[in-house]
Amino acid sequence: MAESMLGLKRSHRCAELSTAQIGQNVTVMGWVQKSRNKGGIIFVDLRDRSGILQIIFEEQDCGAENFAKAEKLRSEFVVAVTGRVEARSGAVNENLATGAIEVRADGLRILSESETPPFPIEENSKTKEELRLKYRFLDLRRPDMQRNLLLRSRIAILTRQFLAQEGFLEIETPTLIKSTPEGARDYLVPSRVHPGSFYALPQSPQLFKQLLMCSGYDRYFQLARCYRDEDLRADRQPEFTQIDMELSFVDVDDVLDVNERLLYKLFKEILDIEIPQPIPRMTWQEAMDRFGSDKPDLRFGMELKDVSDVVKNCGFAVFKGALEQGGTVRGINVKGQGGMPRKKIDALVEYARGFGAKGLAYAAIQEDGSCKSSFSKFMTQEEMGALTAAMDAEPGDLLLFAADKRKVVWDVLGNLRLELARQLDLLKNDEFCFLWVTEFPLLEYSEEQDRYVAMHHPFTMPMEEDWHLIDSDPGAVRAKAYDIVLNGTELGGGSVRIHQSDIQSKMFEVLGFTPEKAQEQFGFLLEAFKYGVPPHAGLAYGLDRVVMLMGGCDNIREVIAFPKVKDASCLMTEAPTPVDVKQLEELGIEVSGKEGQQA
Repeated sequence: MAESMLGLKRSHRCAELSTAQIGQNVTVMGWVQKSRNKGGIIFVDLRDRSGILQIIFEEQDCGAENFAKAEKLRSEFVVAVTGRVEARSGAVNENLATGAIEVRADGLRILSESETPPFPIEENSKTKEELRLKYRFLDLRRPDMQRNLLLRSRIAILTRQFLAQEGFLEIETPTLIKSTPEGARDYLVPSRVHPGSFYALPQSPQLFKQLLMCSGYDRYFQLARCYRDEDLRADRQPEFTQIDMELSFVDVDDVLDVNERLLYKLFKEILDIEIPQPIPRMTWQEAMDRFGSDKPDLRFGMELKDVSDVVKNCGFAVFKGALEQGGTVRGINVKGQGGMPRKKIDALVEYARGFGAKGLAYAAIQEDGSCKSSFSKFMTQEEMGALTAAMDAEPGDLLLFAADKRKVVWDVLGNLRLELARQLDLLKNDEFCFLWVTEFPLLEYSEEQDRYVAMHHPFTMPMEEDWHLIDSDPGAVRAKAYDIVLNGTELGGGSVRIHQSDIQSKMFEVLGFTPEKAQEQFGFLLEAFKYGVPPHAGLAYGLDRVVMLMGGCDNIREVIAFPKVKDASCLMTEAPTPVDVKQLEELGIEVSGKEGQQA
């Protein structure tokens, strides 16, 4: 039967005790990790969020009644223990922070009993993720999960402290907003008092933080909850948290400077790692040309090499045909992998097909300098020599080539180098390579919509020297946009914003908005811009991604308390679920289809 805490007050968390407290009487509370009855003496490992502490029960110290209760203890019972801290009587446990001490109990209260949990509450669980997420309240008791959430809390607190010291004001923006369907899909919320009308949950506080700059608040930040109704990945959730900021009277360098100092503080204080100051920068064009990605992983080489000029007159039809159609031929050099079995090379070809490749040409340079190749019979010895030289090939290297439209080649080789890095174990979680990617294209052409769309959003400032191209060659206009990339993951991104009404109007025009449509969707912002708007810029991090990388995790779900799974459902609460018909009637909503009929 559960007992009361009446008259007891916890004096320490378990792992707050050390040899400094030897001889002191303490009160500790937590969960039973395990209990071992050695006949006349009972050892209990007590766990709370700080760690594990060994408790010893002997009848002569705690009395017959407490000893009898100790004999009943099972995994996950919640208990309160009083006793004296002593030096450990047995061997010191080097694996525990409290391994040099134990508490000799003189009192025990069982505050709550527990059924046998569906999986062990232990570090590095081998339990299937579906079961862990169904019982997330138990999964969160595991030490590695608790470390992740403690890390998340510390990052949030340090971020708030830093930004406050830099003159930022923390201001909350609404989470029931006007839907502006540009980009990912909105989550919609029906209004009861405005039948047929809907709020949207914010994909970001973008418009509101720009309005705050119009209102003179100068430097704003928020740990903002955001929502996007899009397919999930390992680093993406339907609801997530942004470290969101906006600054007035600044340009690109000012935003990058304050954020480099924020990142330096986080990594120094939490991981004791000094990241480079300043963080290296690379233009979007250079990143795509060298790595086939706008978020390149710099922990390894294997850079893309453009060999179009080298092979433009060769006899290999695949290369020649791609170039004649305005495409490109590029390759990567996988150092030391010239002996890779044909079966593995074939698997790489199939992998490349998944990213749009029609195939993959390869050349394996043997240790004697000879070449085993899928295409060398179509080329002269001189042409092959020039190609391998252009690829900086040495005996023992494997060369892989893609020939197609530039975008396809970037996508294929960019993903292929990452897959090879995974296979060759080149990706180290304790290595941190930061990069600013700058000068993104302002616009990208959408085949699906048959028009230009904003690569970031419609309020991104073009680079002044490119603005004259907006009518003649819109795709060539670069933006004052920047992403912060870490180990191949985009941690965050931002831009200088448009603050001139004529440029903003032209942007809407290029994006296919009529003046009426622009007014309908963004009228409140355009109205604010009539009354004196300062030059402003901002940036937002995905807090979840920052925690994931700093914690060395492979999946964003490991650093979120209650995450969703791939279909955006919650296995623990079973959300989303049908709702009562009465609720739908109150909102003036009728659900069609099978699910609706069940509701």
